[in-house]
Amino acid sequence: MEAMESTDNPFGGTVVKPEALNPDPAAFSAQLQHSMAGWRERGLKVVWLEIPIAKARLIPIAAEAGFVFHHSGEDYLMLICRLQEGAFVPRHASHYIGAGGVVFNDRQELLVVSEKYHQSSNNPPRFKLPGGALHEGEHLVEGVIREVLEETGVETQFDALVCFRHWHGYRYGKSDIYFVCRLHPLSAEISMQEEEIEHCLWMPVEEYLAHGNVHSFNKSIVRAALHSPGIVPTAIEGYTDPSRYEFFMPRNGHST
Repeated sequence: MEAMESTDNPFGGTVVKPEALNPDPAAFSAQLQHSMAGWRERGLKVVWLEIPIAKARLIPIAAEAGFVFHHSGEDYLMLICRLQEGAFVPRHASHYIGAGGVVFNDRQELLVVSEKYHQSSNNPPRFKLPGGALHEGEHLVEGVIREVLEETGVETQFDALVCFRHWHGYRYGKSDIYFVCRLHPLSAEISMQEEEIEHCLWMPVEEYLAHGNVHSFNKSIVRAALHSPGIVPTAIEGYTDPSRYEFFMPRNGHST
């Protein structure tokens, strides 16, 4: 019997190719036992086993063989088995990443929204900055511009990253990093996202900072955007793939 097709990684482990998994549970079980013996003989430390959802019947068999869950996506489950006690296994992603836009126009007005899920008939609107979660593979600059456009209909250009907030115990027990970015508008007309947004308007900055129903965090980041030059997208020598890398540094004449 041949061992499962896999590729060794630089950390003393091997990664099984999911497309090569036999979908028949009995055949998979026999091949897994044979492969595990061979991997142990070779002195490997960890086996990574990705099971597509179409082959989900194999999951209980892998669990009985000593595999445990590591992480999952919509169409797969990743399991691992430590062949050596204490073998290092990097954890899966632990944070959400989001971005909010502080958008000032030339009339010293701030673009603000009030979300529907915070709205009730008994309470006044809770005004905040437009923003939300970044998509997988999306740059921070692209994400905040998209979020502002989706929620408000206002087109913007990125100016600078001014601050960020780190928060533990967020959704599903994960942590959250929220970047606050200063942008300037390229358009003025509002066309709000009615599915999520209850109110959207240009509000005088001083009115926002004095508003009794604006959270102190939002007031603080607006002040930061007003007074801090922030850090800007910057090219770094040796990192030539703009679709993969994004750097921010103080303005020094080399920003892009």
